[in-house]
Amino acid sequence: MRLYGKRSITERLKSNPRSIKKVYIQEHLSRPDIAQLARQHHVPVENLSEKRFHQLAQSTHHQGVMAETDKFPYADLDEIISSENKPVLLFLDRINDPQNLGSIIRTSACFGGFCVVIPVRESVEVTEAVLKVACGGENFTPICQVTNLAVAVQKAKEAGYWIGATVVEEGESPRDLSLNFPLGLIFGSEGGGIRPGLIKHIDYKLTLPMTANLSFNVAMAVSVFCYEAVCQRKNSLVKKSSVTD
Repeated sequence: MRLYGKRSITERLKSNPRSIKKVYIQEHLSRPDIAQLARQHHVPVENLSEKRFHQLAQSTHHQGVMAETDKFPYADLDEIISSENKPVLLFLDRINDPQNLGSIIRTSACFGGFCVVIPVRESVEVTEAVLKVACGGENFTPICQVTNLAVAVQKAKEAGYWIGATVVEEGESPRDLSLNFPLGLIFGSEGGGIRPGLIKHIDYKLTLPMTANLSFNVAMAVSVFCYEAVCQRKNSLVKKSSVTD
């Protein structure tokens, strides 16, 4: 795989330099910080002419730097849900737009404490296009790829997770409901929503209140729900701390 852009490559060099095989920098575009960071981790750096760089890049959004990397390493869901600090799980059902997946990864990384779960079938994988949009967020948010999303949800429930399904209508507003943790949230495709096979595993339905006859796209909806989850999780921890004291 290839990474493009200063932020994506810098964050990967900091978090997982062993996954980077080589860094390419376009001549006449000074990137001394990236070159120095790469050499500190014994990653080869090669300067290329503008023509040669563009031949290899196959992308116009590269900021004059790219890196050859190993295939993306997915996290293990069993290890995630059995960990002491259980993250909020974001189950993505049939999300096929790389832009949306990249935005979701970036959002979850910014807030912290989340894990993205995608199925093998009927879903976009973590591709170069996804990583470009994620801007390095994949280094801060574990991403799991599972064979069966319904089985993954059931595993989370057996590990003590509460599961909420985000639906366009007929759900409760997250502001009017005290979310339970550890928490998993299911997000469906904009066209088909969440499949019935997943709905049967949920503990509650959640809907964002709208004043217009419109709806958020899935990446925007994830951002709102992530923020609400962060706020409620913080309040939950404060309450537990006060009870303990």
